[in-house]
Amino acid sequence: MGLKFELGWIDYAIMLIYFIFVLGIGWALKKYMKSASAFLEAGRSMPAWVAGLAFISTNLGALEVMGMTGSGAKYGMLTTHFYWIGAIPAMIFLALFMMPFYYGSKARSVPEYLKLRYDEKTRGLNAILFAVMTILASGISMYALALLMETVLGWNFHLSLMLSAVIVLGYTYLGGLSSAIYNEVLQFFIIVIGLLPIVFLSLKQVGGWSGLEHSLAPIVSAKGYAADTFTSTWKYTGAAKSNPLGVEWYGIAAGLGFVLSFGYWCTNFLIVQRAMAAESINAARKTPLIGAIPKMFIPFLIIVPGVVALVLMNDASTGFSIMVDGKANYDLTIIMLLKQYLPTGVLGLGITALLASFMSGMAGNVSAFNTVWTYDIYQSYIRPATGNKDADDKHYLKVGRLATIFGVVVSIAAAYLAGLFGNIMDFLQTIFSMINAPLFAVIFLGMFWKRTTGHAAFTGLLAGFLVALLHHGLTIPEGATTLVKGGWIGVVHTYPVEMAQNFWTAIFAFTTSASLTVILSLITKKIKSDDELIGLVYSMTPRSKVIVKEWYNRPVVLATIVGIICVILSIIFW
Repeated sequence: MGLKFELGWIDYAIMLIYFIFVLGIGWALKKYMKSASAFLEAGRSMPAWVAGLAFISTNLGALEVMGMTGSGAKYGMLTTHFYWIGAIPAMIFLALFMMPFYYGSKARSVPEYLKLRYDEKTRGLNAILFAVMTILASGISMYALALLMETVLGWNFHLSLMLSAVIVLGYTYLGGLSSAIYNEVLQFFIIVIGLLPIVFLSLKQVGGWSGLEHSLAPIVSAKGYAADTFTSTWKYTGAAKSNPLGVEWYGIAAGLGFVLSFGYWCTNFLIVQRAMAAESINAARKTPLIGAIPKMFIPFLIIVPGVVALVLMNDASTGFSIMVDGKANYDLTIIMLLKQYLPTGVLGLGITALLASFMSGMAGNVSAFNTVWTYDIYQSYIRPATGNKDADDKHYLKVGRLATIFGVVVSIAAAYLAGLFGNIMDFLQTIFSMINAPLFAVIFLGMFWKRTTGHAAFTGLLAGFLVALLHHGLTIPEGATTLVKGGWIGVVHTYPVEMAQNFWTAIFAFTTSASLTVILSLITKKIKSDDELIGLVYSMTPRSKVIVKEWYNRPVVLATIVGIICVILSIIFW
């Protein structure tokens, strides 16, 4: 299959203008990066709408654009579970219940909140696990970007990897978190504008939604599923074998809708950092809700074209294919859709949209990594503050910049690991199930149960992570050909697909962490006094009312609107 695109000068010009623009934002913000707080926390000065779009754009990286389009072709509309049940409830919960504690505690990161709530060792363990997770996630985005440049431009993969690393390093090193956030807002609009034509053109080719359902029926039936399985969400989740995700409804609800979802949206500092950069507590609470509105409709932008791609690849007359060496490479789905539908000029915009999404993912992870490394690892264990505020601030600003360089360099190694997995969406969910799932148990118990102790939290967090590793090492998805996908200890169970394995890894990790934390909390001595828990635990914190005159601007009202829209969408595509 000839993958290289025929690009015109206007396509290259659009991409070049974009690269100059993002580096320009970093250069323009460089003069404001005079302190560690400005560089690593954006000075807590972002308006709610900017933080909200950055909140969702950070997530709209390689995971969504390349991974979710590929998952649309692989799993159909069941992929929307990652949005409607796998994101929105958690985003509402974060806004209404958890942001007041994150923002109000003045913690600079999620690990630092764990220190304030529990103790130093719990913070240290989470900081190390989170640092590893961000590097792996950044590597996935870097791999996706290099794959795109190799496929589209015909460039050498290794050269493409280095170039993408240099560009992201450039604007993150110069402008810190502020640069990452403003670029994420820009990238959000570019992604929407660049990919929207594919939605309309692909649906038009198959005769609209009804034509898509008709074309899918024989393809899906041949796979052994009911004819409308790929255009439904909950209808065929009564048994694992009746849907391509290979998971029953309770596995989806518990594994994705509760553990993975709340673990990602409520405790992942990469995401929470955007809300913590907001200008006020009210803006911080609205940030996830503002992000939730476009989040609900993103499936129509990236999953629906993926479902159409399944029809195209089963129709020889279209010439559409994602086969490489006799195997389907779902990561190529969005790239081949661009080639299929976009002419010169518009193609440059579509490719720029992909570049924007991958760079958004890389920059988001790197900016979260440098904050956690500087505050939660370096400052805590290597070089504590000396007491000279100006000297300390300059020193930690320098360390933050060096951590940015280090994070990008290590991400390059992670990019090569991502190439072994086959579907970057599956790889990311594997990482999240191991690290975010046990973390959510510990933070949730800490916020809403004052009896939770530091020793119990540390043990629960570590045990949850180790059980996740053990489960992954003892199970494999069907057809796995690499130990990266599991089975590196032995095989006691085989899952239908990678995603089913991830859901159950998350469930086991969360259950272990939560159970152990509760049991040990009841038998270990409580160290923190009630006074020390004010502002950190729900029952110990006085409800401070934030007066918002406009009814439509209140978090509870926004949360209600978001919840109603989500329920309606779920019913329509049941």
